[in-house]
Amino acid sequence: MDRQYYIYIMTNKRNTVVYTGVTNDLKRRVYEHKEKLAEGLTKKYNITKLVYYEVFEDIENAILREKQLKGGSRQKKIELVNSVNKEWRDLYEEL
Repeated sequence: MDRQYYIYIMTNKRNTVVYTGVTNDLKRRVYEHKEKLAEGLTKKYNITKLVYYEVFEDIENAILREKQLKGGSRQKKIELVNSVNKEWRDLYEEL
């Protein structure tokens, strides 16, 4: 069975904080953020809304993409989310 890896962007209710992460289990990881099980930035800033994700077949490419996004500006991340999710809907229920 092939594994999948994900990079994702999450935000808070007012879309004022943008968080980028990488995982091999997107549904579980977003659940951890939503339930405040993960210490750190997402818990501190109440980041609970999944607004963007990409799927990869290998971890190396997923990590490279995550680094690319983290190294980019906030505006670039906003444009990326807007390109596929203009309403900034929570995509968690669609997983």
